[in-house]
Amino acid sequence: MSSTIVLADDHQILRNGLRALLEKEHDLEVVGEADNGRIAVEMAKKLSPALVVMDIGMPDLNGVEATRQIIANGLKTRVIALSMHSQSQFVGRMLEAGATGYLLKNCAAKELVKAIRTVLANRIYLSPSIAGVVVEDYVSFRRTPANHSAGTGLTAREREVLQLMAEGNSTKEIAANLHLSVKTIETHRQHIMEKLDIHSVAGLTKYAIREGITPFEV
Repeated sequence: MSSTIVLADDHQILRNGLRALLEKEHDLEVVGEADNGRIAVEMAKKLSPALVVMDIGMPDLNGVEATRQIIANGLKTRVIALSMHSQSQFVGRMLEAGATGYLLKNCAAKELVKAIRTVLANRIYLSPSIAGVVVEDYVSFRRTPANHSAGTGLTAREREVLQLMAEGNSTKEIAANLHLSVKTIETHRQHIMEKLDIHSVAGLTKYAIREGITPFEV
């Protein structure tokens, strides 16, 4: 029986390449593609794939939050992060969200199948260049346990709202997207600004980009 896979990346060309690569493996089957994190979460719920290959920097809902939602839903689906970022903040957030693999895009073609088989065998896979980052970050954390990752004080919903705000959505659009009232979104917005001590949309946008909450650039 084939292991089913969903590819989540906002670049069609990359998804096409990954699909072509995986189609050569008789025991791996791509059953869906998503171009943002929210669709990836819905596909995981609907299709219950064995694994999602998840880009981190996607619009609407980033890969970290999408991974967190998939894991929180109690699905047996495993997640491998696929990213251009090797910095510890990105690696750490994905692993904390529940990913069991982290792969850099510049080596995805030759490593992806190996990573998938490793994760499906209930083991963790990290690109060789990432493993050192994880160890260094762990040592640093142990030395300074009071350190917190950026945005730790924000709830999962607040991080979702922040990403949508940073991507230019109005309060009404965010409310419609998340199926919440405008008043609720306004309350989330107020809490975000208070927690981060940033009181302008421009400032929140810069923060979201700097911390990898949204992939957009200014």
